[in-house]
Amino acid sequence: MTGARAFLIERGVRQLSAILRQHHIQPSAQRLAVASYVLDTEDHPSADQVFVRVRRGHPGISRATVYNTLNRFVREGLLRTLVLSGGRVVFDPNVEPHHHFIDDATGRIHDVPWDALRVSRVDALPGVDVREYQVVLRGRRHAARGRTPGRPSRS
Repeated sequence: MTGARAFLIERGVRQLSAILRQHHIQPSAQRLAVASYVLDTEDHPSADQVFVRVRRGHPGISRATVYNTLNRFVREGLLRTLVLSGGRVVFDPNVEPHHHFIDDATGRIHDVPWDALRVSRVDALPGVDVREYQVVLRGRRHAARGRTPGRPSRS
């Protein structure tokens, strides 16, 4: 490993460690391994997908450690869980308000900017106090490159 690459890796570990500490999580090799994947992905992985991915670089990590780490990250506000159809649970590193688009062809979940949709009268629903909401859109993505779901195409 070159000196520059080692420096960049070490800097990344220090930054991840600082993020974990800011969220009251003591960094460990296993937590850093999970964080390095799940906090830097645009995907919305399931716990099993995180386990498979992290295990490539850390073969000794257990499934329980990955599940416990993910749940701790959720409790401390680093991740959110999304429960999709069929009870499928995935993790979302984007904890800011936003919506989701699920591509029917690929099953891939895409973030949709909060301002791309307008939802009205949520507070007027009788008999409920809404804590939070999001819209989950389903359909097929257009083939156009670079187009973000929810943003109009330039036609």
